[in-house]
Amino acid sequence: MVGLSGLAIACSSSPEANEVPLSTAEADTVVILGSITGDGQTKIEQVMQRFTASTGIEVVYEGTADFATILPVRVAAGNAPDLALFPQPGLMADLARQEQLVPLTKLVERSQLEAAFSPTWLELGTVDGELYGLWSRADVKSLVWYRPEQFEAAGYEIPATWDELMALTERIAASGKTAWCIGMESGAASGWVGTDWVEDLVLREGGPDLYDRWVSRDIPFSHPVIRASFEKFGAIARNPRYVFGGPVGVISTPFGDSPQPLFDDPPGCYLHRQTNFIASFFPADVAVGTDVAIFPLPSIDAATDVPILVAGTVFAAFSERPETRSLVQYLTTAAPHQRWVELESYISPHRGITPETYSSDILRQQAELLANAPFVRFDASDLMPGAVGTGTFWSGMVDYVSGTDLDTVLQVIDTSWPENE
Repeated sequence: MVGLSGLAIACSSSPEANEVPLSTAEADTVVILGSITGDGQTKIEQVMQRFTASTGIEVVYEGTADFATILPVRVAAGNAPDLALFPQPGLMADLARQEQLVPLTKLVERSQLEAAFSPTWLELGTVDGELYGLWSRADVKSLVWYRPEQFEAAGYEIPATWDELMALTERIAASGKTAWCIGMESGAASGWVGTDWVEDLVLREGGPDLYDRWVSRDIPFSHPVIRASFEKFGAIARNPRYVFGGPVGVISTPFGDSPQPLFDDPPGCYLHRQTNFIASFFPADVAVGTDVAIFPLPSIDAATDVPILVAGTVFAAFSERPETRSLVQYLTTAAPHQRWVELESYISPHRGITPETYSSDILRQQAELLANAPFVRFDASDLMPGAVGTGTFWSGMVDYVSGTDLDTVLQVIDTSWPENE
């Protein structure tokens, strides 16, 4: 790979790059717009310090909670940032199809991208055959959290299949205890926890090809596999014997509060399916990896390897300025990803960040699950049109757990799909 000082020289000396106007950014400055704010923004700025020190190019990160609203407005006004850090690749795909984004292969050699990211991640950044997305982080969603000490005391074993998981769930309930903690309340985003469950189950019921067809609307929500996935989730979330607080608790408990009963004495629940970032909501005195551990949400049968559902953030470029080109090339190296995982507890999709890189056993376990998965798919609700994925799919999960007939829920979601999608 090219050294950092070499990046600045190579990019600034490119005749093609020098023909590109400097747009709204000043020379020797790159502007990134993203949805990450607060402490997360501070960490991004720290990640970029080495790039600035090596190249003399200042990185200006602009974080906003209204990213999905502000970015399209700026693009339409001709005031796009050099790069955007997308929390949902659906918006990135929309802008790519509007020819607002610069293909990464205009900024960096394809071979360098292939050396940095696996085919799965390159595919997840591709829109209509063109690569636009450079991934910065992965959130592993297919995790079940449990307390090893409590499992051992009760004689419970880690389930290897969905049937074994449900047998464990019934065993816990039959003893007068509660198996699951689930909380779907998240303000305007309430319901996303339920969509994650369904997405994980669709992957296990139907496999990657069917999942992709579902995301692109080649098959409807009323398809038997999608329906069965809803029903498998409903068998837990709608059963007051199986879930802490019953269905009312599921829809009214904030997602960040929902794992708390796991740590009560005696435990209020024994299982909690949630992404890796839920650890930041655990009580301060909980030692992650010791007091609480993880296993992957099982496959439907033992003969099938466990797929992994992910979310994450992805960079895409709006300009071909030499400064942008230099930063994109830097982001294909392991250095910024190494620094980022040192600052935050998450998984990097970069090939250079091996499981041994992570500071804890539980992060290494997550990285290994991701690396060894037979296939990886991105959160479907983040890929679908907003009216569906973050609209009726989210709200439909709340309606379903509240008791609305499943046929009605699925019909509402299917009919909400924009006609031009």
